[in-house]
Amino acid sequence: MASSWWGDKEEHGTPVVVKMDNPYSLVEIDGPGMDSSEKARRSKNAKQFKWVLLLRAHRAVGCVAWLAGGFWGLLGAVNRRVRRSRDADAEPDAEASGRGRHMLGFLRAFLLLSLAMLAFETAAYLKGWHYFPRDLPEHYLRQLPEHLQNLPENLRHLPENLRHLPDGLRMPEQQEIQGWLHRAYVAWLAFRIDYIAWAIEKLSGFCIVLFMVQSIDRILLCLGCFWIKLRGIKPGLKAAASKRGSKYADENDLEDGDDLGAYFPMVLLQMPMCNEKEVYETSISHVCQIDWPRDRMLVQVLDDSDDETCQMLIRAEVTKWSQRGVNIIYRHRLSRTGYKAGNLKSAMSCEYVKDYEFVAIFDADFQPNPDFLKLTVPHFKGNPELGLVQARWSFVNKDENLLTRLQNINLCFHFEVEQQVNGIYLNFFGFNGTAGVWRIEALEDSGGWMERTTVEDMDIAVRAHLQGWKFIYLNDVKVLCELPESYQAYRKQQHRWHSGPMQLFRLCLPAIIKSKIPLWKKANLVMLFFLLRKLILPFYSFTLFCVILPLTMFVPEAELPIWVICYVPMIMSVLNILPAPKSFPFVIPYLLFENTMSVTKFNAMVSGLFQLGSSYEWVVTKKAGRTSSESDIFAMAEETNTATRPAPRLVRGVSEAGLEAWAKTHQLDNKDLQLKAEAEEVTSLAAAIKKTSKAKPPNRIFKKELALAFLLLIAATRSLLSAQGLHFYFLLFQGVTFLVVGLDLIGEQVS
Repeated sequence: MASSWWGDKEEHGTPVVVKMDNPYSLVEIDGPGMDSSEKARRSKNAKQFKWVLLLRAHRAVGCVAWLAGGFWGLLGAVNRRVRRSRDADAEPDAEASGRGRHMLGFLRAFLLLSLAMLAFETAAYLKGWHYFPRDLPEHYLRQLPEHLQNLPENLRHLPENLRHLPDGLRMPEQQEIQGWLHRAYVAWLAFRIDYIAWAIEKLSGFCIVLFMVQSIDRILLCLGCFWIKLRGIKPGLKAAASKRGSKYADENDLEDGDDLGAYFPMVLLQMPMCNEKEVYETSISHVCQIDWPRDRMLVQVLDDSDDETCQMLIRAEVTKWSQRGVNIIYRHRLSRTGYKAGNLKSAMSCEYVKDYEFVAIFDADFQPNPDFLKLTVPHFKGNPELGLVQARWSFVNKDENLLTRLQNINLCFHFEVEQQVNGIYLNFFGFNGTAGVWRIEALEDSGGWMERTTVEDMDIAVRAHLQGWKFIYLNDVKVLCELPESYQAYRKQQHRWHSGPMQLFRLCLPAIIKSKIPLWKKANLVMLFFLLRKLILPFYSFTLFCVILPLTMFVPEAELPIWVICYVPMIMSVLNILPAPKSFPFVIPYLLFENTMSVTKFNAMVSGLFQLGSSYEWVVTKKAGRTSSESDIFAMAEETNTATRPAPRLVRGVSEAGLEAWAKTHQLDNKDLQLKAEAEEVTSLAAAIKKTSKAKPPNRIFKKELALAFLLLIAATRSLLSAQGLHFYFLLFQGVTFLVVGLDLIGEQVS
């Protein structure tokens, strides 16, 4: 007979030892032959065990309190962000006035429906109406007919038309139904199995097929790029290559070959800009310093600014370089008709343009190197079929924040893989709108710049391709430019880039069909260039990951395969990051952010395809005014007419500092009172710009992204009821990504 620990009676037997996880948690049940020292040690161990339990309880309470405090602080930060963002949303904006009203209404209805379904499903789960048992009760097994004995356990109670349910799901028997609410839930189960699950399965199957076709296209592009790298294939100089009897020439042929180094045709350099206070000076200074005979080039600064201050600043910068001997002209339009296309069309109508053979185009934030024309223009010699030479973009602010890093991944793949492969094998790709040199004859033969879309660069490229002109892409010639650093600017840029191609597709389809180019080129234009890469990609991305996936959480009978959600997207993301290997740590954020951007891209695609009002809007992408070296504002010495007093020459820099230095230089060196007055005026303008640029605008709230964030988080909660592990984590992280983007927490604000 066992006694208590404090008993004095000795008993014979074997002691029992129970060990706990904690080293101090050791409890012994008394046994025979225990003396007083053993009893004291046993009492001490019991007290230590109690203290350990209390300590663990204290830690658990502290952890819960910390989580609650963090959650409360997050809610407070969200509340403050929403209150600060109301004024920004109240401003007149194209998007707020109707760009995404239909999309937002659809998402709101979807969100409310998902909330109702989550409440309904949660109530059913708490009442025990969830039907995902692994084993059937014994009394059910005894009642089964003999012809059902061989069926899997989860299918034995299903009628014939319902035996396609996922493993672990079964419908209830009649005797299991309890009350009208339970009956309604069972009716909902039968309805979603018969009708909703079938429709979702068909739509998801269609999207998966599109997904796989686009993935195959992406893999083929990567294989083509790998072959180009392996064989060292590069576009060669036609004149030198013809002497060698090969299609490609070495990059040193310009120095080793004939007289290509003396090839200096007349080149027109155009710089379209609109209210570009932050970047105009840097761009103008780089273009004016291009190494080309001064009498063989002309710089056109095509200013569409409606800000009088910006007009004065740009005009002053043009005057400065004109006084240094650069052939530069300032042109300003009173009406911004046709946006960039109208600006370029107006400039090409000038009488003196007929004296020039080529035209190079640079947007306001581009900073070409001095040897740009020497690396691009020689490709036209001896190649009369060549209409365009396109250079690659490089970015001065690619490491500025997470948003610019993710943009760099996309654009590196675009230039390194898509443009290079299409340029080498097809001699056709979409003109990027800047950092390219056109043969003026090719522009005129293709109909010139047209104002019918917001993607005038793609428009002229397609029309030139239909006329038989060939394109060359130079991956080794890079031009510095700037990525948008705020999500608002990037979002508007992507809307224009994805609505314009669909609008152009509607307009160009008859011309493509009637053109005289080979059939395979027509198929490439329609099937690959437009449909697959401009329409199918945003369609399946938004439909599959933002609509079907959350729906399958409420209709588990139509569950998406794991390889569609995880494996294939990860492989495609890794392929996209290959041209930018330093970005491999951002592969997961890149995948989640691309799914987030599918909302904007899908909305833009639909807007352009059906020619809605927002497809005709052109919003200038805001710039921060980054340069290749912010500390190197005065890199060379300024040339002046007075030999006695040399002053520093402005090469690159932010506009405010450059204007102040220019004004001070002329205050010291110029005795002309008019120039002094102008310098003082420009200095005051620069000071005003610097003062106003310090004000940081409030963050914005993006309603479509927030609606999808809550929708995905609700779907993630619903997935817990059906024990779908990987689906839960994907929906959770994707929902958090939508939340971060919707609250404008990615990127930086640009005033």
